[in-house]
Amino acid sequence: MAGLLRHVAAALLCLVAAASHAGGSTYYASDPNLGSARVVFQTNYGDIEFGLFPHVAPKTVEHIFKLVRLGCYNTNHFFRVDKGFVAQVAAVVGGRKAPMNEEQEQQAEKSIVGEFSTVKHVRGILSMGRYSDPDSASSSFSILLGDAPHLDGQYAVFGRVTKGDDTLRKLEHLPTHKEGIFVMPIERIEILSTYYYDIEVESCEAEKSILKRRLSESASEVERWRRKCFV
Repeated sequence: MAGLLRHVAAALLCLVAAASHAGGSTYYASDPNLGSARVVFQTNYGDIEFGLFPHVAPKTVEHIFKLVRLGCYNTNHFFRVDKGFVAQVAAVVGGRKAPMNEEQEQQAEKSIVGEFSTVKHVRGILSMGRYSDPDSASSSFSILLGDAPHLDGQYAVFGRVTKGDDTLRKLEHLPTHKEGIFVMPIERIEILSTYYYDIEVESCEAEKSILKRRLSESASEVERWRRKCFV
């Protein structure tokens, strides 16, 4: 747990430092489809920050953002890493280690209508996973690690990475094995915790306070689960 808390504290410091440098470099930050909300997944290999496309896929964005707000992706993992193609987050039902409360379960079990668009599947794009039914997407999604035009118009694009391409490159170089059509990492790529913020919040101090609270809540959830498991 001490390691997790150090990771959380380091992420907060990095975020505050970045906020103090207006015009600091970000990954695809100029994409006109991006809204002002940002989500950060803190993994055991580094952080990945992404923005959402509320005008491209409004129902998908609303659903995913609510899952994030409820902490559903905490203790989840990336079950698939196919270099040059995708890094895929597991569905939170069955994918995360910690048990879910009733509200989390209700949201995680929802399926959403397929919001297919003309946005291209290129590196950094977030795209919903689904079964053959076009309206079967729930909580699993992929981060594109390369261009995949054969996915265009077939899967719902809802955002893109804004920071953390260095983390994605680390994931691409991890040892993998193949199970059927999936290229999967040998070691679990854990989503330790998550948080979100808004780049248009005017008060830096207020934003820092909100972030600290969310990070604390996220860490507390993981700690409560670990105590239950190891008592």
